[in-house]
Amino acid sequence: MTGGVGAPGTSRRDIAMGLDDKIDNAAEKLAGKAKEASGRASDDPGLEAEGKMDQSKADLKQAGEKVKDAFKKD
Repeated sequence: MTGGVGAPGTSRRDIAMGLDDKIDNAAEKLAGKAKEASGRASDDPGLEAEGKMDQSKADLKQAGEKVKDAFKKD
């Protein structure tokens, strides 16, 4: 489907879904940073580790989105 939106074959729906995923990933990373800071402030190593894990998970998802974007451009 071509409609002049983004790369050829990219629909508005695909772009919106990609943007939603990127926003969700950024929110997840921010929540992870907050958990990490809260764990550090309350001397809770489990919460701090959980926050770091959430951030890592968000980073992996963002990397996956970048790979998908690279293939969409070709």
